[in-house]
Amino acid sequence: MVSKLATGLVAFAAVASAGTFKRAACPDGVHTARNPACCVFYSLAADLQANLFDKQCGEDAHEVLRLTFHDAIGFSKSGKFKGKGADGSMIIFDEIETAFGANNGIDDSVDSLKPYLTKFPNVTAGDLIQFAGAVGVGNCPGAPRLQFLAGRPNATIPADDGTVPEPQDSVDKILARMADAGFSPDELIALLASHTVARSDHVDPTIQHVPFDTTPFTFDTQIFLEVLLKGVDFPGSPNNTGEALSPLGAEGEMRLQSDFALARDRRTACAWQSMVDNQFLMMANFKLAMAKLAVVGQNVFKLIDCSEAVPVPQPPNGKRATFPAGKTRADLQQACPLPFPVLSADAGSPTKIPVCPNGSFNINDCP
Repeated sequence: MVSKLATGLVAFAAVASAGTFKRAACPDGVHTARNPACCVFYSLAADLQANLFDKQCGEDAHEVLRLTFHDAIGFSKSGKFKGKGADGSMIIFDEIETAFGANNGIDDSVDSLKPYLTKFPNVTAGDLIQFAGAVGVGNCPGAPRLQFLAGRPNATIPADDGTVPEPQDSVDKILARMADAGFSPDELIALLASHTVARSDHVDPTIQHVPFDTTPFTFDTQIFLEVLLKGVDFPGSPNNTGEALSPLGAEGEMRLQSDFALARDRRTACAWQSMVDNQFLMMANFKLAMAKLAVVGQNVFKLIDCSEAVPVPQPPNGKRATFPAGKTRADLQQACPLPFPVLSADAGSPTKIPVCPNGSFNINDCP
């Protein structure tokens, strides 16, 4: 399920993009755009793909996608926290916000993007973060093509500490924080589809690039299945703050305590389960929730729909969700009373995620 606001944003964007502008030739001599203001984003996409993402669903894409959330969620309807939402404050006030505990490690993506503000002076920091996130996640096969509206003004104040939920927070605290930012429990679960291509560097400082599911380079529904499996051990050192037992134990998959709890809480369990083996529901829900996230705190009627500059992602690979080898339905901890999909298990020896000699679970980092 998604909110009426998120649906309204998409409807507004469709009207705005359908309408009144003749296509303009862009200075690159290659593209045309409905609005000349969108031309710069074709050039920005090409630069990001060539010099940051390498057109890969890799570490930089994962980190920038995380940054889109951390920047945008700095907003409070109640006024409890300062911050104006998706305005680029994470970059503009980086020395302040990167020091917050919940933003541990976010400085990597901030440092990667900050030079683009000089290279593309007509692009604001908020636009840069949300556009880069859309481009980066689009390199992950199965991801939806995200909406992008341009024209966010630059941040004038930093967001307060405490706006970003942390993995050790209770479900009550997480849902309250998200509600104060304008998001329902269902929209939160939709946003957590991002964990299908996410990895951890800092929850357990003894290991690097630890994925949250067995397919971290594919935007698929494995995350929603694997978080529901019984935990057996930790992939690295035990009992780190915000970490729960992993279904693969020492074999290379991390589970966040918040994911574990949200997948089993009565308020969110059925939204979580609904996306197990339902690729197109996951894609649709994530696209709508991200459309809402990307304009938190912004006046959408002052923004321009430049979604056409977002590259088209590779389609889903058509593979159904499967229990990792060595796991069966008996390992499932189902919390939603609705029928669970009938799934097969991968064949062969129990699933292991390869680890490099340098302790990284990103095989692309192996020396």
